[in-house]
Amino acid sequence: MVAESELKKGDVLLDLKDIHMTFGKVTALAGISLKVRKGEIHSIIGPNGAGKTVMMNCINGLYHPQKGDVFYRGERVNHIKPHARAKLGIARTFQKVEVFGGMTVLDNIRLGRHIHYKSGIASGSVYLGKTAREEIEHRTFIEEEIIDLLEIQQIRSKPVGMLPYGLQKRVELGRALALRPELLILDEPLAGLNLEEVEDMARFILDVNEEKRWQVTCILVEHDMGVVMDISDRVFVLNFGNMIMDGTPEEVQNNPEVIKAYLGEEDLYATRA
Repeated sequence: MVAESELKKGDVLLDLKDIHMTFGKVTALAGISLKVRKGEIHSIIGPNGAGKTVMMNCINGLYHPQKGDVFYRGERVNHIKPHARAKLGIARTFQKVEVFGGMTVLDNIRLGRHIHYKSGIASGSVYLGKTAREEIEHRTFIEEEIIDLLEIQQIRSKPVGMLPYGLQKRVELGRALALRPELLILDEPLAGLNLEEVEDMARFILDVNEEKRWQVTCILVEHDMGVVMDISDRVFVLNFGNMIMDGTPEEVQNNPEVIKAYLGEEDLYATRA
């Protein structure tokens, strides 16, 4: 495994090699290889059923590839469970919001810090000395960094279940950021949002990627092609479990195979006419 201090911007952080996944007679991924470099926003696009979510599940450990290897920071992590990958620095949000509706915004986000707590059950039950200091440190990070970044100061004490969907999406992002990840997987973070909310979420993603205090590498699965092409460094295109291409947004936009996958062959000919 590569030591954290040895990885610089542009170095390979995540490396998928010849990943295969099948479910019965359905081939979800057919020999997928992908490199994500530190500091990038690397988007994954494709029609519904292309294999995007299966690929995300292989990265964060919900699925284990039937063939091929997943390397994170140079370490083969094929059989490492999701919670252990979170400790390595991989966090994720989901297409369908997964929050605890009866808990407050602050408490939902605090759950993301659990892997960083070092106090044991005995010291935690007393809540003195080291335990109290640790709690204050984590709470300060959440309140001064995450809540400030996501602009949710006014709702920090509200139950998440009472919030509009767009704000619930922010809370889920905040919980993922509480892990202090090096690699953040965002599964359709813009789905169900209005135009203003889309612009806000895109800004938050850029902030966590670019700001010196965060510098999080992002993998974005998204259908909003305008945002994908605006904020991505590279775009990986899947179609029925197969890779069409991996290139810059400009290269992807001008690739006939990509246009065909999204528009269909007849419309492809129409665009050329």
